[in-house]
Amino acid sequence: MTDMTHVNNQGEAHMVDVSAKSDTQRVAIAKAIVTTTPEVITLIQENNHKKGDVLAVARIAGIQAAKKTSDLIPLCHPIMLASTQIELKILQQNSQIEVKATCKLTGQTGVEMEALTAASVSALTIYDMCKAVDKGITISEVKLLEKHGGKSGSWYNSQTDSQSQDLS
Repeated sequence: MTDMTHVNNQGEAHMVDVSAKSDTQRVAIAKAIVTTTPEVITLIQENNHKKGDVLAVARIAGIQAAKKTSDLIPLCHPIMLASTQIELKILQQNSQIEVKATCKLTGQTGVEMEALTAASVSALTIYDMCKAVDKGITISEVKLLEKHGGKSGSWYNSQTDSQSQDLS
């Protein structure tokens, strides 16, 4: 009926059977951009926000989100993550924070959804902690930057400036 992997021949949603797939090392990197005001950026940089260390909380939230992805996204496989890293970079000139999430495992299915969920929830956490100071915060550019492993091998987002070199 369809080439869609999460729909069977009867048009019903189902979880894809990955039991025949080989275990391979899999890596996915996703990002999100949080845009705010210079005032908020200064509060975060100087760790003077009344709610505490915004970046530390956002990092923890992203890691927790990656681990809970299968609870949030229907039909997503529960997986055993080997690593989740959240990098938060302040882009001073644009009053932005770049959130980059990297997820890794050795397994039968990819970690793209975990990386995207981690980046999204980290960004949402920044929003939540800073909305009292800036109600106009935006979250944008949530996207997969690259993925590695599995039958399809490596993929790089063509709209990305750079590609990661160290995947270990």
